[in-house]
Amino acid sequence: MAAARPIRNKKHVQCLLNYFKNLGETLLNLRNNALMALGVYTALRIGDILSLRWEDVYDFKNGRPRESIALTEQKTGKPKVIAVHAELAAALKMYWEYAKPSPDSPVIVNPNTGKALSRFQAHRIIKGAGEAVGIPYPISCHSLRKTFGYHACKKGTPLPVIMDIYNHTSYEVTRRYLGITQDEKDAVYVNINFNN
Repeated sequence: MAAARPIRNKKHVQCLLNYFKNLGETLLNLRNNALMALGVYTALRIGDILSLRWEDVYDFKNGRPRESIALTEQKTGKPKVIAVHAELAAALKMYWEYAKPSPDSPVIVNPNTGKALSRFQAHRIIKGAGEAVGIPYPISCHSLRKTFGYHACKKGTPLPVIMDIYNHTSYEVTRRYLGITQDEKDAVYVNINFNN
């Protein structure tokens, strides 16, 4: 099995984030839209996304998404606080208004069981959406996590910050994780300009 790849093309990312929104307001489309937004805007592993409860992401007292999400990562056991991006907040608000869930309900729920969606179901949804929007290679749940870091790096976020977000212990792990290619390194060499 090939390693998950980040989605490098920004238009593909945007199409993926809009795919379920554009299909219409149904419970499943709004849930899947929230799944995509959580994956791209939080850089969480799929296990952590699927473990989120509404009380983790939504302020029921004030009727709005939380400004940050606090959790303990399943894989590392480390605490994490994530600022909620405006697009993620909008996706969560639309979904909450439609579903009217209880605070202890899973955010990404299987409506047939009332339990959290399985990893397999999440993978199938993400892979299918990638195919539907024309991403020319297979994507997975982990592709969303990698997409966050790849685009943060391209925007100039220092690598130590990305390493900390991912809880990686070495530069080499993060470099491989983001799929930094020789072509990208070559572009830095040939495009550096000391005349301006």
